[in-house]
Amino acid sequence: MSLAESLKLKSLSLITGNKAIKAPSPGDVVHRVFTGKKGEKEHFFTITAPEGLNFKEQVQHIETHYTQKLRSLNLASNTAVFRRIFLSDAHNQADAVRRSATICGTVEHPVAVSILQQSPIPYAKIALLSYHIESEKPLIRRRISSRHVLIRKNGLGHLWSTGLCSQDIDTTFSPARQTRNAFKELIAALSAEKGNLADNCVRTWIYLRDIDTCYQSMVKERRELFLRHGLTEDTHFIASTGIQGSNAHLHDLVHMDAYSILGLDPKQISYLNDFDKLCAAKSYQVTFERGTRIAYEDRSHFLISGTASINNRGVCLYPDNVLKQLDRTLENIDSLLQAGKASLADMMYLIIYLRDPADSSAVRTRLSQLLPAVPTIIVQGSVCRPEWLIEIEGIAIAADHQPSCPPF
Repeated sequence: MSLAESLKLKSLSLITGNKAIKAPSPGDVVHRVFTGKKGEKEHFFTITAPEGLNFKEQVQHIETHYTQKLRSLNLASNTAVFRRIFLSDAHNQADAVRRSATICGTVEHPVAVSILQQSPIPYAKIALLSYHIESEKPLIRRRISSRHVLIRKNGLGHLWSTGLCSQDIDTTFSPARQTRNAFKELIAALSAEKGNLADNCVRTWIYLRDIDTCYQSMVKERRELFLRHGLTEDTHFIASTGIQGSNAHLHDLVHMDAYSILGLDPKQISYLNDFDKLCAAKSYQVTFERGTRIAYEDRSHFLISGTASINNRGVCLYPDNVLKQLDRTLENIDSLLQAGKASLADMMYLIIYLRDPADSSAVRTRLSQLLPAVPTIIVQGSVCRPEWLIEIEGIAIAADHQPSCPPF
């Protein structure tokens, strides 16, 4: 059975009742929400600006349509927790984005904002991914520094860390040193809140200005750093994406975002694998988990690492066919989710990284057929192996019943 047939049989976001879901048009805000048993909601939004506008007009489009969508949902802007901004030219565009209260939040209501250069495609200068939590009690939030925002909720601390980098202070152009320094800052922030890397960090995103030349140095440094902090093949690693991307600083070869949970009970965490479909990353000396499941009282979060068209021997499949790579990548993600009793139907958003922007039209058409209701952003971002034309990551949320776990 083909992937498309399988998805249709599962009614995977293709229909609601008997009514087909219309694929979004360029410039639309795409929204998905998970509602818990007590009515608490987690919202995810994506919007890619339409082509044919200058940068200022594209920012205004994002601000206007995003604000209108929040109002239509009666969702206060101060429910925002995390936003990622994808830019076509971060060096010249980042300052303008930082001046936008709609996107970057306010002093009274801090939001963790990640700004990176990964050109939204096709033809956009800016795209937005946004995550909101709607609860009966207002979130308790604190900006620890310009790079860390801590959200306290139901006894847990959700630490969002963004833009961990040298900020042009390190001009050695050493990806290993810059990787070490990014993790050093994360570890210091966790330590200040009585946490640590091994027990509390559950997700990282590592961006490399030139992945073809920097990736192996980053991998080697991360492996050695993990070993010093108790992260080994015998314990566990961290869900992660390592992808091409840059920031507004000219000397930064590496920068990182991270998500950590303070107060996490080890019994809440499990790791997602399907060894019939794809091998563990450690099989080829790369230290990350394919996916991580975080269990709560009424739901589970599934943090899906950057995933590509790979088989259970670590071999790239369909090296010259982006659509077959797309299908295999989605199959791999679905298999990881099935290992945690979820499926692609539970995906709350997808980020699609393409090596070649010329593939975007075919990929977008296929996704509009398979997953039209899932908020999706497509960006240019080369993967760690040149033969991989596409990589996909995202977060899924599925209803669960775990009375022994804390509420989200």
